[in-house]
Amino acid sequence: MAAKKAEQALVDQWRDILALHARTQCELDRALHRHGLCASDFEVLDVLAEGASRGGSKGPGGAASFRVQEISERVHLSQSALSRLIARLEKDGLVQRCMCPEDRRGVRVALTEKGRTLHGEVLPVQRAVLTRMLAGGPGG
Repeated sequence: MAAKKAEQALVDQWRDILALHARTQCELDRALHRHGLCASDFEVLDVLAEGASRGGSKGPGGAASFRVQEISERVHLSQSALSRLIARLEKDGLVQRCMCPEDRRGVRVALTEKGRTLHGEVLPVQRAVLTRMLAGGPGG
């Protein structure tokens, strides 16, 4: 009986986490939509901006860059979904792709000046949503 209750508590906790994630994702999408972004777009920009501040590998024009595979490990998207997202961000002038010098089959991605500017404008919006949604713990 006690084992069954413990198992149910674990399942309930998992479902609370999933619900909080879904609510937070929706709030992020809603807040970022005004800036022409969705939560996944912002995550890619944020990873690239964070890499720039940490002195990541250099891409076009000396900007910090990441391989697509490195980004996919941080934003939890499949490589095909991430490739489509990056293509859209590139079309919008927010990122640029270049061949990876250490592996000609690879592609590196870096923020453009426009991408850096937009990231800086939207960062407080995203962080405010996270603070509002996550500050209270699992219930949000």
